[in-house]
Amino acid sequence: MWGSVQEQTRLANVPRDIEPLVRPVLLGELALAPIARLPTGVDELDRVLGGGLVPGSVVLIGGEPGIGKSTLVLQALAGLSASGRALLVTGEESLAQVHSRSARLAANTDHVAILAESQLERVVDAITEHDPAVCAIDSIQTLVSDAAEGTVGSVSQVRQATGALMRLAKERNIVILLVGQVTKDGGLAGPRMLEHMVDCVVTFEGEEMRAHRILRATKNRFGAINETGVLEMRGEGLVSVSDPTGLFLAEVGERIGSCIFPVIQGSRAMLVEVQALVGATEVVPPRRVAVGVDRTRLAQVIAVLSRHAGFRLGDQDVFVSVAGGARAIDPAADLAMALAIASAHRGTPLAAGSAAFGEIGLTGGVRPTGHWSRRLGAMSAHGLTLAIAPAMVSESAEEPPVGLEISSVGDITQALAVACPR
Repeated sequence: MWGSVQEQTRLANVPRDIEPLVRPVLLGELALAPIARLPTGVDELDRVLGGGLVPGSVVLIGGEPGIGKSTLVLQALAGLSASGRALLVTGEESLAQVHSRSARLAANTDHVAILAESQLERVVDAITEHDPAVCAIDSIQTLVSDAAEGTVGSVSQVRQATGALMRLAKERNIVILLVGQVTKDGGLAGPRMLEHMVDCVVTFEGEEMRAHRILRATKNRFGAINETGVLEMRGEGLVSVSDPTGLFLAEVGERIGSCIFPVIQGSRAMLVEVQALVGATEVVPPRRVAVGVDRTRLAQVIAVLSRHAGFRLGDQDVFVSVAGGARAIDPAADLAMALAIASAHRGTPLAAGSAAFGEIGLTGGVRPTGHWSRRLGAMSAHGLTLAIAPAMVSESAEEPPVGLEISSVGDITQALAVACPR
């Protein structure tokens, strides 16, 4: 009570046991075996993770509600249960709901152990007793601990649960899969520290009206962060798409405002379709809409076309998107965007069987980009015959793929003359 004095007992200092001094070791003296990864049986998930799950790691999988996170985790546990113990802790669904989902999956989930619990301390005790190789928590926002303040899903509760599970994973050398919900802004719910604490952050994306889903690793301490996996949602569950190009180019053809671009996604190159629409408008300023491409680079490409190629786009709306929900954030997509816009503005399709890549500078020059050999290989593998690329590509000592003609361009006007002549 304010203004009063209350007697308190002062605890005596209890001497701690003297622990041996911890000494650092030299990296060259460590003789560690190579990391043995655990394949999940979901090929595209293994690709994004770098080859499988690493024992002792904590992986966070985030995505919109209903996107298929629980289905993905259950299929992964089914594959892992064939060679070791797998445990699913569900705080959002009952055992009957999880069983109903498993019944429609093609994967064999009979050996996956399930626990419906949201109390953190009980979950930790169950994991310790069951001693699985992999444990999935669906979801981390449902766990609550008596040691932390706040309601279920609050910042303090999520931090406490993640910290406890992370320590358990390191101590017992097991894999912890955390399913995370997202906010209205598309970010993972909970403290930002959550992404820093875990070893790997995987986002699961897709559109409600599309069957395919895209996995992206935004953080991975044991692999590349630019790897992408594509899966298709079917009645029997998620199926890995081994050839994403066939999915993204399913409807491509010689159409106005369309240009094929070879995008690099981690260890593979795949082809996507960059589409553009240009139309007159009375709105000032005109709209510049970018879907799947960098909005800033789109504005730069439009400025270069206006200044160095004579396009009058000041009274035109320009819409650019990547078909199929794919992304082309790479600066090498500049040339494909420019050619798609030029095709839409002139009303003429680009040269048949062509694809383009290259970074466009402010002076209108087309600059070389990385991974050009892999880009050319993807074009040749899918039957394209003309590659519009920076000049350095043709000057390289490496032989181009058989059947693929390389048209070297130094600036945007040369590229337009090859791909979209008047």
